[in-house]
Amino acid sequence: MECEMSAGRARTDGSPDLILLLSTLVLVCLGTVMVYSSSFIIASERFGDEYYFLKKQIVFVFIGLFVMIGLSRFPYRYWEKLAYPGIILSCFLLILLTLPGFGTTVGGATRWLKVGPLTFQVSEVVKVAVVIFMAYYLTKKLDHLKEFLRIFLMPLMLTSVIVVLILMQPDFGTAVIIILAVLCMFLVAGGRLIHLAGLGAACVPLAIFLIVRESYRLKRIMAFRSPWDDPSNSGYQIIQSFISFGSGGTFGVGLGNSMQKLFYLPEPHTDFIFAVLAEEGGFITVAAVIALFCLLIARGFMISFQADTVFGILLASGLTTLLALQVFVNMAVVMGLIPTKGLALPFISYGGTSLVVNMAAIGILINIASSRKRTGRGGKP
Repeated sequence: MECEMSAGRARTDGSPDLILLLSTLVLVCLGTVMVYSSSFIIASERFGDEYYFLKKQIVFVFIGLFVMIGLSRFPYRYWEKLAYPGIILSCFLLILLTLPGFGTTVGGATRWLKVGPLTFQVSEVVKVAVVIFMAYYLTKKLDHLKEFLRIFLMPLMLTSVIVVLILMQPDFGTAVIIILAVLCMFLVAGGRLIHLAGLGAACVPLAIFLIVRESYRLKRIMAFRSPWDDPSNSGYQIIQSFISFGSGGTFGVGLGNSMQKLFYLPEPHTDFIFAVLAEEGGFITVAAVIALFCLLIARGFMISFQADTVFGILLASGLTTLLALQVFVNMAVVMGLIPTKGLALPFISYGGTSLVVNMAAIGILINIASSRKRTGRGGKP
């Protein structure tokens, strides 16, 4: 296609998408402040250093900035060449987690791989690798999207292998996010709704089986329905989160003054950091953060719709979908809208792998937007 040929010769002009960049930086700065505010008590108790988590988070922020800037200058079309190596490496890393002596277990889940002094969460990298591969695969098969077996067989097999390996960690939430992101990318590519609906319906019995099979997942469902039936066990987390939101009121209790982070709210600097933010910043801050995320996600999809190649459209939409799903799931869990699931809030929660990978995704989106500006062409080819 003419547009793709032109994009292949294009170079980025170096001017970033300011809305995307500024909203990301504001969220990262806010996240760094909240990591310290929500963790200094725990850090003092566990490590004798109230700045323990803050210092590590600042290192992650600088690494993320370096990666984001680098990828904003890295032509996104080169990711096509890395699609197969990336997905093969992802499967290899996931398999390593299942072998004794390689994975690091935290809270009963083996999701982290230790390489020398570094520890990273494999599934965070795998999510992006899946999106890159699917963008490449769907671009190559664009003329066959109506042929179910021809277009769906390989992605189904690949996604199934990755999802099974992630479920073995176990990490049900990430597995669901990957499946939803892949289905969304098929929809953006022009896949038939009847095929997607069929695949979605086929996943429902499997999801029910996986929930019933593990008692802790079933307890989370019951706690979601009525957390007050078991306030000291399965309903404890969400009840403490409700208390945080209720205590915050309109304007909050003030930065650093949260009571729920004082060993009441589990993991206040990671999964439930949004509850601490609600308590200290109140409804006004919560609304502002949600607005920032909505702006970032809307901008990501706008970049997708205006990308200069099919691959760019699919890559941008896939990365933005990943961010949107993670934001929605974390906030919905903390607000009691869906059952409890341990997922970080992008750019806000403490965690090196999540922060660096999400900032890498922003870097890629900036490059896609810059490429459009350089060619002066947008929209679907």
